[in-house]
Amino acid sequence: MEHEDGGTARSDATALLLRRLHAAGLTDVVAVEHAAGGQAAVAGLARRADGTSVFVKGFVESPSDDAFAAEAEGLDALRTLGGAVTPRVVLVAADLLVLEPLRPRPADAAFWERCAHVLARLHTTTTHSRFGWHRDNWLGRRRQVNTWHDDGFEFFAQHRLLRWLDEPRVAAALGTGDRAALEHLCARLPELLPVRPACLVHGDLWAGNVMATADGTPALIDPAVSYTWADVDLAHVWTTAPPPEADRFFALYAELTGLDDGWRERMPIVQLRQHLAVVAQFDDDWGAADALRATLAPFRRRA
Repeated sequence: MEHEDGGTARSDATALLLRRLHAAGLTDVVAVEHAAGGQAAVAGLARRADGTSVFVKGFVESPSDDAFAAEAEGLDALRTLGGAVTPRVVLVAADLLVLEPLRPRPADAAFWERCAHVLARLHTTTTHSRFGWHRDNWLGRRRQVNTWHDDGFEFFAQHRLLRWLDEPRVAAALGTGDRAALEHLCARLPELLPVRPACLVHGDLWAGNVMATADGTPALIDPAVSYTWADVDLAHVWTTAPPPEADRFFALYAELTGLDDGWRERMPIVQLRQHLAVVAQFDDDWGAADALRATLAPFRRRA
């Protein structure tokens, strides 16, 4: 069986997006250029007849009719509730999301210092009495369950960690001892993590989801929002190879939020949620399964 090369796959993806844009009524789009970076969906920059452009993304096979509606709602929540800059939604449909285009983030420390202010404002101004969200949404191609809980430890254990164990790729990657270790860790979460309030989080805050507006203002994309621990966002930035210019980001965020000194030690535990999600969805997990097993090793029970 022959495999498509990268160029053919990109051409097919942009043709798919162009067809969907025209079907959705944006018939003035004359071309779509492939955009790199996303893992779950195909994306492109669509050029319109008047010379302007919009960003467009779609799933080859959508996981649900509400995936893009939930994402658009998340962008709105980050902006209206948390004061973050997000791209304007041009059109949302079951198989298509069209957004205002953004620019790649600048590679300088000042930009990341502005990001620290953005994230600190989001987390400190949106505290909530419960953990969850009023609807489920999507983390990549998998549903993120957001059933309300009063207990943050129970919410995180059930809906952010243990829910991944039945995913086929996770079941294949984790042995019986690893699964038992995760269950043991979940039972001990109140001992391992401090009691913290819920706040609105982006939910998928790796460096690739931080962009910039034309004037260099940080802008957030691709959220999977909920009310949970702020550590969820911090852990994702911390453990996904932030660029060297982001060093000041963490110290400034800690200063702005009054973050305790022990935050670095708990990042691997909080990031288990994202590692599980990556293993569940991708054949190449970028080392996530190894990171999972390393974090779980101290929680394996001796025979």
